[in-house]
Amino acid sequence: MSLIPDDRLPELSERDFARYSRHLILPEVGLEGQQRLKAARVLIVGTGGLGAPLALYLAAAGVGTLGLVDFDVVETSNLQRQIIHSNRDLDRPKVASARDRILGINPEIKVIPHNVKLTRDNALEILGQYDLVADGTDNFPTRYLVNDACVLLGIPAVYGSIFQFEGQASVFYAKQGPCYRCLYPAPPPPGLVPSCGEGGVLGVLPGIIGSIQANEVLKLIVGADEKEGSSLIGRLLLFDAWNLKFRELALEKDPACPICGAQPTLTALTDYEEFCGLTRGAAEVPVETISALELKARLDRDEPLQLIDVREPHERAIFRFEGARAIPFGQLIRRKNEFDPALDAVFICKVGQRSIYAIRALRNAGYTGRMLNLKDGSNAWARDVDGKTGQY
Repeated sequence: MSLIPDDRLPELSERDFARYSRHLILPEVGLEGQQRLKAARVLIVGTGGLGAPLALYLAAAGVGTLGLVDFDVVETSNLQRQIIHSNRDLDRPKVASARDRILGINPEIKVIPHNVKLTRDNALEILGQYDLVADGTDNFPTRYLVNDACVLLGIPAVYGSIFQFEGQASVFYAKQGPCYRCLYPAPPPPGLVPSCGEGGVLGVLPGIIGSIQANEVLKLIVGADEKEGSSLIGRLLLFDAWNLKFRELALEKDPACPICGAQPTLTALTDYEEFCGLTRGAAEVPVETISALELKARLDRDEPLQLIDVREPHERAIFRFEGARAIPFGQLIRRKNEFDPALDAVFICKVGQRSIYAIRALRNAGYTGRMLNLKDGSNAWARDVDGKTGQY
């Protein structure tokens, strides 16, 4: 059965015939396929690296209604890869910037911006307005949220993820195959997988993976499986941009999956921050912070401090924090005996997130000295104190 019911198929206008002529002469698309594209309602979650090519290509292809979910604004660091935005869009809501660019490409379609954070309280209401979802998110809580909402609503989720030089893509559709939880039953421990903001990403990579996602969306809408096409349902595509290699893994539905298995135990959306270990338990001691200006004042007074830089070597090559001992995150526990519990230790990373995980890991490993997190990391030092080194 097609995702788009026959009774929703619209007539094509003369402008449609002119615009989509290259689709219409493809037997796999044709008149009916283009009608299904015009009738389709697709939600893109995230208008960043993956959402940018998704939105541009789906708009150009004639998907009739595009929903955009994002609550962020355009920043300079986005422009290296998020090609839907430009310099003139800096500080604008991403959904507003993306909407303008989409309508500039194809004014015949409808764009619905959702300038909100997707949560368990609004996910079913928002996703329920669409035929399928293209997931362009960059964090585990939202990926699990999108997956679970799609399973409960009975709609496909076209998945993509990127990190540094590697990308993944698949289609999770519980009616026909596995879901995201079948592939990843549990999220990784907090801090184990850095975000793109901390680990970096090659600028063209989201264009490649996002285009693959757009391809899958179009195939699902026109009914590729019914026309001897092959979607990524039940397959995980892996891409290595540095070595230019593709690999493919077969995915099986997990009969014990808590949401799409034979006897599901998860029948409603849950707390995904807690599930991914990102909410602090009631018994967990808060991490103390110190601002860049406060740290500078203490250093100017020659107070004895231990400065611990948990960034990777290539990051320190961009900006070296004078006087800090370089101990990458992965080496902290085995080198904890190098610290002096009698002295305050200030932990430094790029944005102040990995250093929080570092402090908690050392605390759990038994280190008893006082530990402080440099708030907003080396970027705050570059912004508020150094004045010479740019943030990265």
